[in-house]
Amino acid sequence: MKYKSVVGFEHDMSEHLGVLMLNLGTPEAPTPTAVRRYLAEFLQDPRVVEVPRPIWWLILHGVILRVRPSRSAKAYQAVWTDKGSPLLDVARRQAAGLQSILGGRLGQRVHVELGMRYGKPSVPEALGRLKALNVRRLLVLPLYPQYSATTTASTFDAVTNELTTWRWLPELRFINHYHDEPGYIEALCDSILAARAEQGEPERLLFSFHGIPKRYFMAGDPYHCHCHKTARMVAERLDLKEDRWMVSFQSRVGRDEWLQPYTDETLKLWGADGVETVHVIAPGFSADCLETLEEINVENRGYFIDAGGKDYHYIPCLNDDPKHLEMLAGLIERHCGGWPEVERLAQAEAA
Repeated sequence: MKYKSVVGFEHDMSEHLGVLMLNLGTPEAPTPTAVRRYLAEFLQDPRVVEVPRPIWWLILHGVILRVRPSRSAKAYQAVWTDKGSPLLDVARRQAAGLQSILGGRLGQRVHVELGMRYGKPSVPEALGRLKALNVRRLLVLPLYPQYSATTTASTFDAVTNELTTWRWLPELRFINHYHDEPGYIEALCDSILAARAEQGEPERLLFSFHGIPKRYFMAGDPYHCHCHKTARMVAERLDLKEDRWMVSFQSRVGRDEWLQPYTDETLKLWGADGVETVHVIAPGFSADCLETLEEINVENRGYFIDAGGKDYHYIPCLNDDPKHLEMLAGLIERHCGGWPEVERLAQAEAA
């Protein structure tokens, strides 16, 4: 008997390997309406804000979404380009670069798809495109080097929530973190050395990571430890003296205590104490975005200069740098070990 399949699926379709590359997300436009829609989705995530839902709903809709969208829209307008959101533009280049590398090594049945945890392209949209290709093996790569429940775990929630709607689940693997991956550390070191070759050696190097509330760390989130390990490995690799570098945390909001020391206060203190030259790098961001281009490169530059500092240089994120993409491709291949596409490559190299 011949059975008719649902539209878009046939039982004899070729199987494929999918790589779902994910970042935080971005508004679709630098307007208050688009920013409000984006913030509503982002700030309603219980992984991001751990406050009882009824109380938080009143705060979010009664105060935050009435005030913050207009202010944030102005900041987005300052970094928006003719290609749109900087984060989305970089992410697209990263996905295209990884597709080129992995397709060349593993074959044409490997597909890299880009999704955003909040906003567009959404997780359901990205997974839907992979589903249409009959992806039977799926690797999820959140582009957060340091694990946090607020980012990595939230991504897992979004992926698995969407997969509950699939009849035939793919084999699933999930990259949890890569904060101490040798290739990642090497790429960070290279970016620091390139900045020094161009700008000269600064008096201080600041590793600025996005902050989280301190109580999240006290509840068991390893993010603080991962950040410090990344910075320590870079400092050791570059043989930096202990008094020449520091870890700090940016982007705090609300009245709760967040991870310290704070980036803005550190830069103000350094400027007031007579430190004249600093380089700032943000290793927790895989792509330049509002938090790096506006907060770090503009707002915090102003704090340092106004406090008495003279020379401030922001070291861009790794973005689509070839070494960054090669590291990510190697990470993907290792986590796909044993799957047919990778096994064929291993057999070919062994022959």
